[in-house]
Amino acid sequence: MYRTLVAIVLSCVALPAMAAPVSFDESWETQRFSLFSSNTYGFNATSVSVASDASVSLAYRELPESYWDATQASWSWAVQEGVPATDLRQKGGDDRNLALYFVFLPEGQAQALQGSSVRKLLTNDAARVLVYVWGGAHDRGAVLNSPYLGNRGQTIVLRSAGTGQARETVNLERDYENAFGGGGAALVGLALSGDSDDTDSRIRASVSGLSVE
Repeated sequence: MYRTLVAIVLSCVALPAMAAPVSFDESWETQRFSLFSSNTYGFNATSVSVASDASVSLAYRELPESYWDATQASWSWAVQEGVPATDLRQKGGDDRNLALYFVFLPEGQAQALQGSSVRKLLTNDAARVLVYVWGGAHDRGAVLNSPYLGNRGQTIVLRSAGTGQARETVNLERDYENAFGGGGAALVGLALSGDSDDTDSRIRASVSGLSVE
């Protein structure tokens, strides 16, 4: 009888979601924006290094369905060398040290678009993207329209231009609702970039301990 009561009580208690690590493994693919320049990414299971020399590119990975209902994310990042402060609202002048992209699709389209390239996803009218940034001449917490994604993307500044290291935790559900009005959306992919081409500068940085829950 006691065991039965315990089972009933436990079934009624909402247990916290467990954090799911995101590995920096061979599932990440690089998307170039130019034939003549690209960042260098050093993937090492739990971390990735980013070297950018007057260049820009994007590393992307699709997420399995078990990650689609994530509402939070956390990671550590560090910048040893970075770009100068820029206006992140200016297309073609928005260099930043690091940017993490969280790519969402309506639940009804997530299945149909599995396996799509990051270029196809980022140009899909239904996609919504939260871009968390270390860089720019903006205060922490600034929310900016993306100069490339229009109303499908929002840039959220976590660290202004500079060097150092930090641990971040973000509320994806809240930020998505504030940016796009909420609604059922699945977290289908992640992307990472460093951007130094407009300022002809260089970045030496890393991201580690990335997890969603």
